[in-house]
Amino acid sequence: MHFLNNLINQNAFSLNPIIKTKLFKKNLNFLTSFHYKKSNLYKKYLNGLNYQNKQNSNLSEIPFLPVRLFKEFDFLSIKKKEIFKTLFSSGTTSGNLSKIYIDKANALNQIKVLQKIFNNVIGNSRLPMLVIDRENTILDRNSFNASAAAIKGFSIFANQIVYLLNEKGNIDYKILSNFLKQNHKNKFLIFGFTSNIYLNLIKKINKKKIDINNFSNAFLIHGGGWKKIEEKKISRNKFNAYLNKNLGIKNVRNYYGLVEQIGSIFFECKCGYFIASNYSDIIIRDENLNICKKGETGLVQLLSLLPTSYPGHSILTEDIGEIVNDHECKCYGHGTRFLIHGRLRNAELRGCSNI
Repeated sequence: MHFLNNLINQNAFSLNPIIKTKLFKKNLNFLTSFHYKKSNLYKKYLNGLNYQNKQNSNLSEIPFLPVRLFKEFDFLSIKKKEIFKTLFSSGTTSGNLSKIYIDKANALNQIKVLQKIFNNVIGNSRLPMLVIDRENTILDRNSFNASAAAIKGFSIFANQIVYLLNEKGNIDYKILSNFLKQNHKNKFLIFGFTSNIYLNLIKKINKKKIDINNFSNAFLIHGGGWKKIEEKKISRNKFNAYLNKNLGIKNVRNYYGLVEQIGSIFFECKCGYFIASNYSDIIIRDENLNICKKGETGLVQLLSLLPTSYPGHSILTEDIGEIVNDHECKCYGHGTRFLIHGRLRNAELRGCSNI
């Protein structure tokens, strides 16, 4: 898609709201028509909605796919022989996972976009990375669940990768000590899912076996897994405070994203908001699927310009969120600021990055 080539070369948060709205309106309408022609299943879905492909629909009028449909059906806009990677959501049962099929072009664009966004958060240099997981999480090179896909994606920013947990899921203090000894004097990355970070770096770690001062230059990135610690009533501020108090880690950034929509990854800024990049945006809908005003909570609808191998450019999630109304946040530049408040009650667990 030619419009992506120009966009990917820009700063990830460079578009002002007016220009971005025009760009998204034009190209999301194009993607709707494109997938309508390429995917028989998507065509049946739109026909069932009696959707009139007008080519100039407003963003709120562009049809969305409920996220759980990816568990029940295989949506493809490419031939099966063109499938380069298959992504699976995390879940409790192997037979009830979302399946996302991407070709080489989509995979390459995903990497480029992730790098553009990541550079705004961390910088351009590749850094040593400590992964709070087991190494055997990423064994299959052609098929990834959400956890493995995230580790694989973030690994491109590392010049060294070590895994904190051994095969039994226990902390390997020898590996940890060696990593910290080598890298503590300069900035390094720690990556893991929220529940893994909480379980291992907050609850399990034995501070007598390490020098916690060696964590002072760490930049910790985490995402997903909040549900597993939700019952403990741990807020973002408490979570960050635990890491600061226990290990002296001051730089902590949460991220939000779905395996069902490549290109939509949102990093938390210093002010505590998730910010949409040039490549994605967000709409909030109420229980009747009407558009919410800024400051009102509702279901999160995600828009992305990247999905070209499958119709994932407009997805209605089962997450509850809110576009921030008035803010003075200047982090990164332009982009919709929003908060995620949790999962719709009684919604079927779809799992994504262990969310």
